[in-house]
Amino acid sequence: MLAVGVDLIEVERIQASMTRYGDRFLARVFTNAERAYCQERSHQLAARFAAKEAVSKLLGVGIQHADGVSWQDIEVISDARGKPMVQLHGQAARRAQAIGVHDLALSLSHTRDHAIAMVVAEQTGGH
Repeated sequence: MLAVGVDLIEVERIQASMTRYGDRFLARVFTNAERAYCQERSHQLAARFAAKEAVSKLLGVGIQHADGVSWQDIEVISDARGKPMVQLHGQAARRAQAIGVHDLALSLSHTRDHAIAMVVAEQTGGH
């Protein structure tokens, strides 16, 4: 069985959070590796933000909720060719294992105004 999550975000929303909260926002939502890769480019950060939301939807939990995952539990990394991939840590990894989610595939895209992420995974067993 397949599990799917998708999220669309306005890049301006990330720009506004960066302006208003600065490093506090970036450090709360993005890992050091994500920040280094994106170098504060708001469209790339927005795509990764959307990816984290899409993964949380795939996992069936919210982010920062009592039964959810933290922003840092979902990390978007890139392979040597720049292909985005998802690494799950902490509560997100435990949730994925509990519901039988594995082999996540991620696609990101953005324009000047919007960023979108779609994640598809195999789901066996679990709920």
